[in-house]
This record gives sequence, C-alpha cells and structure tokens, in this order.
Amino acid sequence: MIRLTNKQWERIRNHFPEEHIPDGRPGRKPIPTRHVFEAVLWILNTGAQWHMLPQSYPNYKSVHRRFQTWCRDEVLRRVLMDVANELRDKGALDEAECFIDATFVMAKGGGAEIGLTKRGKGMKIMAIVDRHGLPLSVSTHAANHHEVRLVQLCFDFYMIEAKPENLIGDRAYDSDPLDEELRKDGIEMIAPHRSNRSKPPTQDRRRLSRYMRRWLVERFFAWIQWQRRILVRWEYYAQNFLGFVQLACLVVLFRRF
Repeated sequence: MIRLTNKQWERIRNHFPEEHIPDGRPGRKPIPTRHVFEAVLWILNTGAQWHMLPQSYPNYKSVHRRFQTWCRDEVLRRVLMDVANELRDKGALDEAECFIDATFVMAKGGGAEIGLTKRGKGMKIMAIVDRHGLPLSVSTHAANHHEVRLVQLCFDFYMIEAKPENLIGDRAYDSDPLDEELRKDGIEMIAPHRSNRSKPPTQDRRRLSRYMRRWLVERFFAWIQWQRRILVRWEYYAQNFLGFVQLACLVVLFRRF
C-alpha cells in the first residue's frame, strides 16, 4: 500500500486546483485531494479495477473523474517536473550521463495510440534516466513506431532544464541522422553499431565503454513495473495511461526525499 507522508503531500499539494478552493464558498465541500490522490496510488499499486476501490477511500467514480481531470490538464506532469527540478538542485539528479530505452506494454483496453506488432497490440514506454537510474523523461507512444523516431519526442517530456551531455542507448539508436540532430543540441549519442551497418563506423570505442552501465534504464523499468497498473494498458484514453506512468515515476523520485 502506498501512502504519502505529510512532508511529501505538502511538497506537491499546491499543484492541484482543488486545493485552492476557498473554504467559505457556497455548495458542497469537495473531497480532500490527498484522499483522492492516495486512492489513485492504490489503483496504481494493485492494478485493480476502479470499482474495486476499498470503502476506506472516496467513491471510485469521484476518484476516477478527478484522476482524468489531472491527466487532461497535465497536472501530474507539472508535479513530476517540479519534484525532478528540486532533486536536481539538491544534487540527487545528474544529467551528465543519461540512458534511453523503451519497453513494450500490452494494450487490452482499446483506444488511440495503440500499434500492432509481432507481440500484439500495445504501446511503448520511452524513458530517459540519469546516471543513478532516476527518470528525466517518460512518455508513451504506439508500439509500431521505431524508437529512433521517438527520441526527439522524448525531449518534449523532459523534466529538467539542462539537457544530457551524453545519451546512451542500444543498437536500436544507431542512426547517423539522429546523431547529427542531437549534436545540434549539444547531446552526444553513444550506441553500438548494428551488425548489418554498411556505413563507416562513427563511434569511439573508449566512449562505448559507457554502454556497460545501460542496465540502469532496465532497472528503472523494473521499478515502475512493480506498480501493477503499468503492466497492461487497460485505459481507453492514452493520456490516462501516461498519467499512471507519471505517478509511478513520482513514487520513484519520492524515495530520494
């Protein structure tokens, strides 16, 4: 069971619009946001259906409606960016050496942004992590897109202001056009060459030694997949599934406070 400490809740509560409603306003008093947030964390952790929410939490319809509003208005994304930037200021995040990869998620709820692959219909969770394995970017895309074409989209979801100096990936990211595109932003892409590559090699063997630490991004995927709602996409709307992924990242970052 995931519960927020008072310190954690006070750190993020100002991002939620319900917390700014004055107490003396007419009408029914809204359900406390913290109770709703912890109910969503219960769904994230257990992977249960919404109607199975225990009676100790608010009504599941209210929780689901509030969660969809947060996803639509990108509230959870702003929370994640705020927490990540604070950790960087404290020195807990180090973007000098980052790792990128994707993992496949089966989609059984239908909806948009689902691609058909040899493994079935699903999505890709793309992530960039720092040298400690902490998330700097996380996004979801249809599974039938090649990862090389999704790299720039990952930076649209980048959480901190400073871009990585070195970005390390596997052979799927061996692309000279991608290298040139990232180099314009001051990012050096490090990836082993494909076995069927016909062009002259461009990677420095000494720099490729950094590839040995790529297990950090694999460990990150293992961390967030402890949250069972991430294992299969049941949400019809892609933005709701992304919201659960962002919450899983927030749980990882909160461990550093």
